[in-house]
Amino acid sequence: MKTLHRFILKSYIGPLVMTFFITMFVLLMQFLWKYIDDLVGKGLGWDVIAELLLYASAGLLPMALPLATLLASLMTMGNLGENNELLAMKSAGISLPRILTPLIVLTIFISVGAFFFSNNVLPYTNLKISTLLYSVKQQKPELIIKEGVFTNLIEGYSIKVGDKDPNTGLMRRILIYDHSKDEENTTVTYADSGYMKPTADQKFLVATLYSGNSYKEVRDNRKPRYSYKEKLPAQKQTFEKEVIIFELKGFELQRADESFFKDSYQTQNIAQLEKTEDSLSKAFNTQIESFSQHVIRSSIFRNPYWGRRQNDVKVTRSLNVDSLYNTLPPVEKISALERAMEFARSTKSYVSSSKDEFFYKQKYIARHMIEWHRKFTLAFACFVFFFIGAPLGAIIRKGGLGTPVVISVLFFIIYYIINITGEKFARELYWTPFVGMWISSFILLPLGIFLSYKATTDSVIMNADFYIEKVKKLFSFSTTRKKHTELSPKTE
Repeated sequence: MKTLHRFILKSYIGPLVMTFFITMFVLLMQFLWKYIDDLVGKGLGWDVIAELLLYASAGLLPMALPLATLLASLMTMGNLGENNELLAMKSAGISLPRILTPLIVLTIFISVGAFFFSNNVLPYTNLKISTLLYSVKQQKPELIIKEGVFTNLIEGYSIKVGDKDPNTGLMRRILIYDHSKDEENTTVTYADSGYMKPTADQKFLVATLYSGNSYKEVRDNRKPRYSYKEKLPAQKQTFEKEVIIFELKGFELQRADESFFKDSYQTQNIAQLEKTEDSLSKAFNTQIESFSQHVIRSSIFRNPYWGRRQNDVKVTRSLNVDSLYNTLPPVEKISALERAMEFARSTKSYVSSSKDEFFYKQKYIARHMIEWHRKFTLAFACFVFFFIGAPLGAIIRKGGLGTPVVISVLFFIIYYIINITGEKFARELYWTPFVGMWISSFILLPLGIFLSYKATTDSVIMNADFYIEKVKKLFSFSTTRKKHTELSPKTE
């Protein structure tokens, strides 16, 4: 039996590793496509790109691992069934649950590992990738000087190049406006040709100019800055070669402070989420109580001494509003109605604004609970998908990457749509976080139990030949009945 278990594990681990990396590669390509606009043209080094992909891979594991489990179990059992190895095991008196025992144990270990990964590793990687993505988005675009267009990426300068040789990098008709001293375009440099290259550390841009002139307006510092109405004299300098060094500020990656993101619900483990949710719930309940007291004392009963007493004697008050109102003079009646309408409008406005604030805080608390349940749904999804893929592979008996991939993708799309819908409803407070996060697993779990039962009883529910034979028998029965009707004698 140990030899059989080793054989089954060996048949399963290979497809599991292969499908996991294939799935991870596809999801990484989707991630790059999503953030391609934020990454391209920023001059990021390979170390930054590799770090970003590493953290993104960790964040995509909750989607890749269940799909890999489903596809690997389906392929393994399909291969065993297609090669009649599964039939030989059953002929030897080994039941399907006993065949799946080593895979079930391995899936339990994978599920437990997935839980610890979600609780301990995923918050850390979420913090890192949030900080890195924010830093990349704030990064200035890579300094690329285009032909015929002013480049303003260098702080304090505007540069325009007539044309550029793509082979040698030689630029012609270079025009540089210097407004680094916040004095508009008082200094202009023009060169017939030249080269511009950044230093190795990307901190400076060295411009080597040939055959040009520099023009600078001469201002009188004794006069106000913007009092010049007449034309100003200019200094002209001619040069055969001139080197200008520009300081490149903001082109290196400035990493943001991680403390700005550490309080996010995505960067917390279960203990931190429970503590944060408890604090938020207490603060919310306190605010609800304060709101109700404010409405009672400031809107419904404007008298601040209403309902107060100095002892424990029960106070009963009876107030006939109509009788009290009828005792007022006409002028005071109008004044009382106007004040009542004013109080009602004020109360309505206060209730409306408080309602939006309460709804936002409830959604924020729900986000923490959703993240809390997500730690468990990843582990449970691996378990559910195994009990869908393994019996389904034993039933269809098709291996390879053809039929298993189609069926796996179909089931995963169904799971993903239900999961996304449930999470969205939970975020909008239509459902509780528990229902929203677990509904996808609870829907697919009965399907896994049903397929496991059918596979154990050698059902042909997924066998195409079974349905073809049923259709043939149906058509054969219809044809026979029609002929019998035509040949039978007619009765008067």
